[in-house]
Amino acid sequence: MREEKVIYLPQPADRSKISLEEAITKRRSKRDFSNKELSIKEISQLLWAAQGITGKSGDSRLRAVPSAGALYPLEIYLLSKYGFFHYVPNGHTLEILGSKDLRTKLAFSSLGQTSVEHAAVDIVICGVSTRITDKYGGRGITYMYIEAGHVAQNIQLQAVVLGLGSVSIGAFNDEEVDKILALPEGCQSLYIVPVGYKK
Repeated sequence: MREEKVIYLPQPADRSKISLEEAITKRRSKRDFSNKELSIKEISQLLWAAQGITGKSGDSRLRAVPSAGALYPLEIYLLSKYGFFHYVPNGHTLEILGSKDLRTKLAFSSLGQTSVEHAAVDIVICGVSTRITDKYGGRGITYMYIEAGHVAQNIQLQAVVLGLGSVSIGAFNDEEVDKILALPEGCQSLYIVPVGYKK
């Protein structure tokens, strides 16, 4: 990855050689990862599956996952040995937030789960609840968590298509993770999905 403030991601593919049914059948939690890095094209595809814009018109309300009221309360962050990044669906870019490898700290805050430290990337799904509770009240919190589940499933199915392994991590110290990621006020970590090549 280049040392710039923004990384322009390659155009994601909209077809694969694996059917949806095969991807569902093959999806399994994988916790042991090799040292092989992901290509920028693979990272692009995973992030597109998580929250990418799918409408041909570029309408940001048409994305890879459904969202109550098309309010999209989620933010997607990516950690790798190259640093810490924020995915921006509009323009399909990565905003560079730092150059430190935070995976070890993230693993420590995830009850020492080594898959978080050893995966090529950790995709952290975060939420800004006020984006959705302003319209739906307390029920909006439920919708935000449902949407996080949609995103995690998409990432894991996309990982299968790419020949990668992944695992969903829900056991972590929320406050510690939020601090490690230096999340803006009102944004909270919800889910961690380590992805990488299987051993």
